[in-house]
Amino acid sequence: MNHRTEFGDGVERRQRWMSVLAKAEPQTIESLWDTVTDKPHWTLLRAPETGMVMVRARAGGTGRRFNMGEMTVTRCAVRLSNGDTGHAYIAGRDRRHAELAAVIDALLQDPERRMALERDIIEPLATQQQTARRTVAEKAAATKVDFFTMVRGE
Repeated sequence: MNHRTEFGDGVERRQRWMSVLAKAEPQTIESLWDTVTDKPHWTLLRAPETGMVMVRARAGGTGRRFNMGEMTVTRCAVRLSNGDTGHAYIAGRDRRHAELAAVIDALLQDPERRMALERDIIEPLATQQQTARRTVAEKAAATKVDFFTMVRGE
């Protein structure tokens, strides 16, 4: 079992790239994948499969937990020919997205390939996601109404 990035300082880094891959638009991840040279061979440890997960929440972020509802996810696990294993959970039913995310996760665990993959795949995806979040926030801010109370003098 390879633990190069699963423990210690690599945990936060891996969580970040797995989050970025999971939230990526399938067509964008596919087009970025097409630019990767020296694509590895992989075997499916867990073929992409779709199921449901329960989403839990807290009122106000601090209250008691409650079951908010279910959502569809697709998961996949792969093993590269060098032995590195990659995993992915993505929202929705896109099997190809889940498989590519798992393969890229496995590739990112190789220190020799990590910098190039982060530059060529993760950073463009993260930038695109950040821009989309900023756009939504700006639209929401434009509709904000400030309510205040005026007190009449006596």
